[in-house]
Amino acid sequence: MIKAVVFDMFETLTSLFEGRTYFSEHMAADLNLSPDEFREAWHETETGRTCGEYTIEEGISMALKSLGSYCEENVRLLADKRDEMIRDSFDSVPKESMMLLKQLKDAGIKIGLISNCYSDEREYIKNSPFYPYFDVALLSYEQGVSKPDPEIFHRMTERLGFNPPECLYVGDGGSNELFAASEFGMKAVQTLVFHEMAYEPHVPCYSLPEFPHVYKQEEILKYLSD
Repeated sequence: MIKAVVFDMFETLTSLFEGRTYFSEHMAADLNLSPDEFREAWHETETGRTCGEYTIEEGISMALKSLGSYCEENVRLLADKRDEMIRDSFDSVPKESMMLLKQLKDAGIKIGLISNCYSDEREYIKNSPFYPYFDVALLSYEQGVSKPDPEIFHRMTERLGFNPPECLYVGDGGSNELFAASEFGMKAVQTLVFHEMAYEPHVPCYSLPEFPHVYKQEEILKYLSD
């Protein structure tokens, strides 16, 4: 029997494609940089940004220094525009996601969150209306480890106090999270609620035939008793 549901955040409970988007090609365009060169430099900072080695501003600074385009004004410009994108995601919290969390809480189901996130995203997550519903929230920026490392799933089950088969993992599939959760022993479900909003080259994950799919948040409830 499922005793806990563990969620991913982005493209699962809310979407970065809601409202303004601001990805690497937008960042490059604002500074008249080559999109390919900026993307490469930006992605080189990915692990450090995700695992709390440095803040979003420090990551931007590192990327710009490698391209010879560093100045404080440029860092502030890119950081502020990223902030606008993330704010849109949390200003448009889907009522269906909130309703699902309330239904789970009312049913006595424990709720967890495992999110790969940077410093700026962490702040929005912790101040979001979702956050009070989480019994355990593991944010990669704070944990120093990210999906798909099994360690972060181990920490989740340990803190929830349940065995992996007693936990349902729900995510869009990015970062190989569904495979990692399944290999760890959790039941895994792919949510495609926000799938149609994503666009190339930023689609986090395509539909995975290896896992059951849900297209509405409420459909997750049927997997609690399967």
